[in-house]
Parts: sequence; structure tokens; C-alpha cells
Amino acid sequence: MTQGKRDGMQKADRDKLTGHDLIQSYLRTLTAQPGVYRMLDAEGRVLYVGKARNLRARVANYARPSGHSQRIARMIHATRSMMFLTTRTETEALLLEQNLIKQLKPYFNVLLRDDKSFPSILVSHEHRFPQIRKHRGARREKGNYYGPFASAGAVNRTLNQLQKVFLLRNCSDAMFESRTRPCLLYQIKRCSAPCVGLVSEADYAALVADAERFLQGRTTQVQARLAEEMAEASAALEFERAAAIRDRIRALTQVQQSQGINPRGVSEADIVAVHLEGGQACVQVFFIRANQSWGNRDFYPRTGSGAEAAEVLEAFLGQFYADKQPPRLILLNHPIENADLMTELLSERAGRKVEIAVPRRGEKAELVENAARNARESLARRMSEGAAQTRLLADLAEAFGLAAPPRRIEIYDNSHIQGSDAVGGMVVAGPDGFVRSQYRKFNIRGADLTPGDDFGMMREVITRRFRRLLREDPDRSDDAWPDLLLIDGGAGQVAAVAEILAAMGLDDIPVVGVAKGIDRDAGKEEFHRPGARPFALPHDSPVLYFVQRLRDEAHRWAIGAHRARRAKGIGATPLDDVPGVGAARKRALLRHFGSAKAVSRAGLDDLKAVEGISEQLARTIYAFFHETG
Repeated sequence: MTQGKRDGMQKADRDKLTGHDLIQSYLRTLTAQPGVYRMLDAEGRVLYVGKARNLRARVANYARPSGHSQRIARMIHATRSMMFLTTRTETEALLLEQNLIKQLKPYFNVLLRDDKSFPSILVSHEHRFPQIRKHRGARREKGNYYGPFASAGAVNRTLNQLQKVFLLRNCSDAMFESRTRPCLLYQIKRCSAPCVGLVSEADYAALVADAERFLQGRTTQVQARLAEEMAEASAALEFERAAAIRDRIRALTQVQQSQGINPRGVSEADIVAVHLEGGQACVQVFFIRANQSWGNRDFYPRTGSGAEAAEVLEAFLGQFYADKQPPRLILLNHPIENADLMTELLSERAGRKVEIAVPRRGEKAELVENAARNARESLARRMSEGAAQTRLLADLAEAFGLAAPPRRIEIYDNSHIQGSDAVGGMVVAGPDGFVRSQYRKFNIRGADLTPGDDFGMMREVITRRFRRLLREDPDRSDDAWPDLLLIDGGAGQVAAVAEILAAMGLDDIPVVGVAKGIDRDAGKEEFHRPGARPFALPHDSPVLYFVQRLRDEAHRWAIGAHRARRAKGIGATPLDDVPGVGAARKRALLRHFGSAKAVSRAGLDDLKAVEGISEQLARTIYAFFHETG
């Protein structure tokens, strides 16, 4: 018998098997190499992705008929096929596992649902008078970055206090170049006004150096230097300067006091603690940098239907640091199974040694206990809020005649001014409240639309949204499909949306329109459904208040998107379309000539005189405005 026939018979026999027996049938062909395995259900959906130091040994554990947790037993029972990938090393297997979990979102895996970037403070070095400001995203600009901070609020508070102490500018380079007199920040002693020459370049550089020393945790040096300056000013009878330095010292003390927990023995670490309760998990992360606490953030990963603390923490670390720089030390409140492997992976990502530890005593243990307490309290609050949200969704389903409480509600609204810069907005809500990572905006681009045609705009938004969903998930197996659409509008908008959905074969998705009602007064809203008479809810109905919050959030999101698009259009100039003219050269041209119109009228020699404009680029700019065809 040939190998192909044997493989075919094995597959045919395997198709009849389920659960433990099915997994047992794979053992004959597995090697002892490291790798990644996938468990799939009867419809081919991935149930679980796992890594293994030894594929055969790992999969053999699932082939045992007993000794599994309830979660693993259910996963084994639902398994109808498996897939395998071998790797050269176990570290590669861990990396591949995390990538596949993020891509496939298997039901039984732990999944980190909030992967937003964290803000930091940037001291820019692209200007002779460096700027200090908040930064988020890729670190492409030259300068020193300090972070991460847990939130934008934490950065803003620190920046506000640092401005009082170090008097560094936060204005843009364009604004800096255009100033002719000091701004308000100078008047309230938040800036040293380098834009108009009220501080020398050397003195400003000293302020920048002090600010960076503080952000590096070297605060005693800064305080000692300021104390010396104050004493010198007093001795020279320069009492006004001495008083100003005294105010800066006081502000610096306030900054240190506002940092909260400032550990003496931990200069750089992330404190990560998990708390599990009722099948839910909260992971609390505290950021310690330069012996200062830079805030904390809580996360609520999906627990894979009941994972243990060790698995939740290990999955969290792998996914959390997938696109973030790990610190030198990570302190946990619970040991993880593959600490050596995770240490190796994070060290590779950081390009230096990373240590993972579970402290039992001393200051580090106190920091971990504080994070664990915060995780416990945060999860208790979330579970309480979640219970109220669950009741609201059940009442919403009853009010709108839905078969079950919705898991995903999509709310749509449009924003424009007489049809110009029209934008459609979509916000998402569910059992966990608003899901901001799922918000979307749609720049209305229909050329045949009549300005101000709200029906046409809504048709375009819904068509684009659901065409994409059908293209990406035609089987409707993903959780990205909504259980309810709320439309800001009346019978006309609802009919337009229902017509589009019916044409796509999606007429089973409930649609409800929220109209302002009599006198366009909040509290008198009317609700419209396809083919049904409009109805209202009692003025004191919790469901009515809930729907109002959903609609107001969609309205806020759409208006914000519209304003951003309009502002971008206002700031646009013909220079944006000139080849070779980027942001820096555009600023240079506008500073030199005053306006884009003046640039378009400039002669070739005038263009060459602008700093940063070469002869070739000057010819390109001149040709752009003066030659056709």
C-alpha cells in the first residue's frame, strides 16, 4: 500500500473520531520538536492555539481521558481536527503562538483586548531650543523619550508641573518662529520665552539638562543646583531672581510629592498583578521609571473561559510587550510556567537583559501587593458595573423586541456643514460598555450625492461597512457582526438602511431609528423599526437614558471626526501637492513669502533664496505653478 493511500485511510478514520480519541490518533505522526498546535471545531474554527517544547509530549496530555480542568475538558470535547507547525526553538514557538492568538482570537485562549500604545514625554532635539511635549506612537523624531506613562492625564499633569520648574517651551516650531512677543505662558511663569530671546541658548540648554535629569530620577542633583543658584542670587542682592528660583524649588517638591509611590530600591520596573474571580480577570500594571511611579492601568483580558492565574499572566506578558519596550525588571504576583522562556523572548525584544521575578518580602513585595489590591478592587467595580449593564441590555432587548440581549450594538450618525466635509461615525457598545477600539469613521466620498443628503450619506456608510464585513467574514462567524443597529434618524433613515441590508441578504439584523420626537426635545424620542409603527419609552425609563447615552456618544464621535477633517482642509494649501515639498520645506516657504499665494507668484531666483530650497526644487515649484500641459 502506498503512503498516499495510508494517509488517506488515516484521514478517513480520523474523521469518525472526536475528543481524546481524535487527539490520540495524531500522536503517531508527531515529533519531539518544539512547535505550535491548533485545535479546531467541526466548522474549522480555531478553538485553541498552544506552544510546546515537545509537541508529542504536549499533545499526549490532551489524549488522556481524565485529569483535566472543566475548561480543558470542554475544549477537548469540541475538537474535531488539529494543525501543527514545528519551529527550531521553543522561543520561536512562543513568538508564533502569540502572533496566532492575536490574529485568530481563539475562544479558549487568553486574549488581551486593549493593546493601545502608551504616551510618553518627548524632549525634542531637532531645534536649538528643544521642545518638551507629550508623544504617542512610533518614535521617529530625534530626541529623548521618557515613559511609558499610564495615561494622557498622567503625562499632562507631569508636563504641567515640569513647566513650572524648568520653564521649557511646548509650542510648535512654526509658532515659535512666528512669535514677536512673549505668550501667556511666559506671563504665568511657565516658559522662559526663548522665542523672543529672553533666555540665552546656553541658559536654556541648562534648563533642558535639568529637566532630563529629573526625568531620569536624578532629582537630588537638580535640587542642589537650584539651591546653589538661589543662594548666589540672594548674596548678590538679586532678590527677585532668588524668589523665582525659590518658587521653582517649591514646584519641584510638589512634583515629587504628587508621584505617589516612589520606591527607593526600584529604579525601573513594571509591576504586574492579576486577580481572578467569577471567570473574569483583571491585570493591573504599575509603571516605575527613574524611581518614580508614572501611573497605573488596568486590563481585562478574555480568560479563555476560565484560565488559571499563571496562564493569564504568561499570555498577558507575551501580548502586552509584543509592541512595547519591556523594562529591565518585571515583578509579578504569581509565578508563570515558562518564566525562563518568557525572559529570553522579552530580552530579545528589548536588546538587553530583562528579569522576571515574584518577590516574597521587602519593598518589591509591597509594590506587588499594592498592585494586586488594585486589581482586586478594579475587578469588583467592573463586575458590579457589568451586572447593571447586563440588566440594561436585557431591558433593551425586551423594549425593542429582540430575541436576546445584544452582545454588540453599532450606533451610526453623520456630521457635516451644508454637505461639506461630511463624515459618518460608528461607535460600538456591548456588555463591557463602549468599545472604543472598534469605533470607525467614514469620509463621505459619493460624487453623486446632493450636499446635505442625509439618506444618501447613511446609505454610503452602511454599504461600505457591511460590504467589508461580508468580504472579511462571509460566514458571519466573527464577533465583529452586530446584533443591533441604532440609527440617529427617523423612518426615512431606517427604511434606507433596511433596504441596503435586505439587498445584501442581511435583513435579519435588527435596525432601530432614534428620532428626536416632538419639539426635538430630549426625553421625547420616538423609535422607528422597519414595517412597524413608531413608539416611545416612558420618560423615566432606564432604557431611554441608556439609548440617549449611546446616541450622544455617536454624535460626539461623528462631530469630532468632522471637525478634524474640516481643520485639515482649512490647513491645506497648494504646496501640499508640489513634489518634493514636505512639512519642513512648506514651513520655510510660508515663513519666507507669507502665504501660498505669494509662493505661487514668486520668481525662480526668489524661490532659490529660501533656506533649504535647492535649485532643482525651486525649478520644480516654479514649474508647478507656471507651466501647464
